[in-house]
Amino acid sequence: MTMPPEAQTNGNAGRAMDALELAAVAAEKGHLVEVVSRISPEDVHAAFRLDAVAVRARLDRVVMGEDPELGLDTLLEAGALSVLFPEVHAMVGFGDGEWRHKDVWKHTKQVVRQAVPRLEVRWASLFHDIGKVKTRSISPDGKVHFLGHAEVGTRMFDKLERRLGMFSPEPSLRDTVRFLILHHLRANQYDPAWTDSAVRRFARELGAHLDDLLCLARADITTKRPEKKRKGLNQIEELASRIRQLAAEDAKRPPLPSGIGDVVMKAFGLAPSRQIGEIKKQLEALVEKGEVAAHQPAEFYVELIASDKARFGL
Repeated sequence: MTMPPEAQTNGNAGRAMDALELAAVAAEKGHLVEVVSRISPEDVHAAFRLDAVAVRARLDRVVMGEDPELGLDTLLEAGALSVLFPEVHAMVGFGDGEWRHKDVWKHTKQVVRQAVPRLEVRWASLFHDIGKVKTRSISPDGKVHFLGHAEVGTRMFDKLERRLGMFSPEPSLRDTVRFLILHHLRANQYDPAWTDSAVRRFARELGAHLDDLLCLARADITTKRPEKKRKGLNQIEELASRIRQLAAEDAKRPPLPSGIGDVVMKAFGLAPSRQIGEIKKQLEALVEKGEVAAHQPAEFYVELIASDKARFGL
């Protein structure tokens, strides 16, 4: 007896859902409750067509579990990882000693496990290094490089999202994951020699994503060398501490000097008016954008205005 197409589709989807559920439970409990069965690409596609929301919910549980490494390995063993995320599957075994750098798949799983259990950070952890497969190069001295892998990985994520639309129902989550992939290296580039202005600019450019990015940067340190790990974590903590300290100082101290309005009126022969307020707002906006330094003498801002009077309506 031939099975109706609808029943066959439901059967395929059911097998995939069972495998995804097993992976989710494994991640949550830290052990496999039963042996995982291999599923076909057709099974995975059928599940996605039938209930993409349910698929995503199970995958969320995998990355958010206490043992996401086991959950991800279960997806790999079941054959679901290569169908859902071929960009991630390409990292399996990539660099396993062959080119003198760590296995990117093992590194990625560890980063997911070490990341704080926030959905955007965990998903970004899974995808943050997908660009490495396409960007690996070896210099004449034998060193391995992944130049531009964050930018390439971001474009790969965009393509993944167009293919699956998995994050489309939550644009904020999608945009945050994308932002973290693109900028995941930035906190590790911090140098204690950075000026306060550079630290302020870093915090301003990261904006609402700052804490998530610092969390991802901490998780991205997977070296087995204790001293190197300690140094990396201390460097990120120093950056975070400077950001907090400068934010506290800036909150107490206005960006423009006291009496700047009076100085501007005297310098340009202006009478008290709304125009003075508008000039101050323009200056504050420029400071906020990082285009003009804060906490400078009044004369500094007078010279700035004089250099481009039209911009300030004079």
